[in-house]
Amino acid sequence: MEDILFVASWSGGKDSAMAYYRAMKAGGIPKRLWTMFEEDEERSKSHALPFEVVAAQAERIGVPLMIRGASWKGYEEQFLDAMKECVESGISHGVFGDIDLEDHLEWVQETCAKVNMKAVHPLWMEPRRKILDEFIEGGFEAYIVVVNTTMMPAHFIGRKFTIELMDELDALGIDSCGESGEFHTVVVDGPIFSERVPVVFSGQHKRDDYVFLDVSLGK
Repeated sequence: MEDILFVASWSGGKDSAMAYYRAMKAGGIPKRLWTMFEEDEERSKSHALPFEVVAAQAERIGVPLMIRGASWKGYEEQFLDAMKECVESGISHGVFGDIDLEDHLEWVQETCAKVNMKAVHPLWMEPRRKILDEFIEGGFEAYIVVVNTTMMPAHFIGRKFTIELMDELDALGIDSCGESGEFHTVVVDGPIFSERVPVVFSGQHKRDDYVFLDVSLGK
């Protein structure tokens, strides 16, 4: 990716952070972070992070944040609109954090191709522990902020992402990358940040089969 301009799909969690980190290390030049939010643009899709937290991440990464708001029904339309805007600005590549979900990889590649964007997947088909060990050893700091209680126990909410946590998840037969939506994380520090993002965890709430950590920006 030497000298290639890219936009990074940014969920605010560990996989998007690792994909961005890998793209940077490969010589790519980040021009934008892109995050899909709910229709009201107050919280991010899946990870349910408030706008202020995602904006604080982008500020400390030092790359402009671009967002779109969409329902799941309108997701593809907004995705295409965002990628088209990037292409028109001279950004040729999109970086995504997929690991091994073939259907999603194909959707991303095919959708990006519609607007002449080339999709890059720096983590694709790598062993999970290799990715996660590099994440921890690289100095990243992340916490579990969403748990799908049909796939793993709710008590993991709020846990810091560590080697010990990965061992616990693996021992329970739970994917320690959460690739199938078992859980989502928020990254608050690491080698891509100029300083730590001062998040505050103030409680938790449930919605349907999910438990969410209440995350806000501190001082």
